[in-house]
Amino acid sequence: MAEAQGGDGGDGEPGEGPGVPGMGLELKLEPEGDGPQIKAEVMEEPEEGTQGVKEQEMAGARAREDGAELAEEQKPPREPRVGSKRKLAMSSCETCGTEEAKYRCPRCMKCSCSLACVKKHKTELTCNGIREKTAFVSLKQFTEINLLSDYRFLEDVGRSADYIARDVFLKRPSTNRILNYMKNRARRHNIDLRILPIGFTKRRENSTVFDKKEQRFYWHLKLLFPQSHAEYVEKGVPGDKKLHEILRTYVDPEKSDPVIRQRLKAYVFSESGIQILMKIENLQQNLVRYYELDPCKSLIDNLKDKVVIEYPTLHVVLKGSKNDMIILGQESNAWRRKGEAAQERLLKLSPGEPGLQPRPPSVGSTQNASEA
Repeated sequence: MAEAQGGDGGDGEPGEGPGVPGMGLELKLEPEGDGPQIKAEVMEEPEEGTQGVKEQEMAGARAREDGAELAEEQKPPREPRVGSKRKLAMSSCETCGTEEAKYRCPRCMKCSCSLACVKKHKTELTCNGIREKTAFVSLKQFTEINLLSDYRFLEDVGRSADYIARDVFLKRPSTNRILNYMKNRARRHNIDLRILPIGFTKRRENSTVFDKKEQRFYWHLKLLFPQSHAEYVEKGVPGDKKLHEILRTYVDPEKSDPVIRQRLKAYVFSESGIQILMKIENLQQNLVRYYELDPCKSLIDNLKDKVVIEYPTLHVVLKGSKNDMIILGQESNAWRRKGEAAQERLLKLSPGEPGLQPRPPSVGSTQNASEA
């Protein structure tokens, strides 16, 4: 093996020897033990073709990424699958109209951007924000989500019915005792008071009570004004209070509430007067008839010899108004009025209109006329 001298001279200091050209070797002279030792290290030099290959691979990867992004952009937007959830369309808020919408009301489907806008839309639209589970959905718009909603609604109804059936409080004898006591007291006034089963709306709304100390009823009363499409509820109405006193807060021009007076202005400023009617319950053959009540008598006197289901409902109508309410004992007058109205409509038609075309004579009548 050939010896190599390192460094610039023979000082014995460690130095680097010359490399071997073309082989990638580097000679180093290091002192170790008794004398200097020569070590050879292999130097890795980058080949000229390696860098080119790496650059080509990187350029190909970039080209593939750019092509994938371009293809993704050129794809047509996918339509949402039936029954799948869709992302909220990022439209503007329908309440303020400035911010981007983030929420959608389950009931009226209005888009809102914040809690303030949600509360504002509930106030303006009188929306409670609760999804209407029994809303009508056409067959074309019916999806799996609607089917699941109906199924859950039926489950909730079954759960509520089971809860009521298991509720010990509702089955207590004291509850039935109170109801039977009220029915007996009403029977003493010749009133047939009937109580609906648990779960009915009128049963849940009814607040009628009988005060044992005062020995009188405090009725739950519903007032309907069909000409103004208004409905009001009175609670705790004494049975000895007269009907015109009850209606004074609604139709009196001076003593009525201003807000109610504005809504019931057709009744307040009526010159013909008003009628107080009450529907007859449990009438055979599904006939609809009404009692006419006396406004100068008390509520308990007007309810005598009548059937009351849970609580009385009074219909306040204008005298002489055209309605389909037939009062008991005035059926003949009602039919006569309907006949007169039909006759007036026929007289208004001209002879050339289809409604008054003469009927062609029959064959028998023509022969008789010719024989005569």
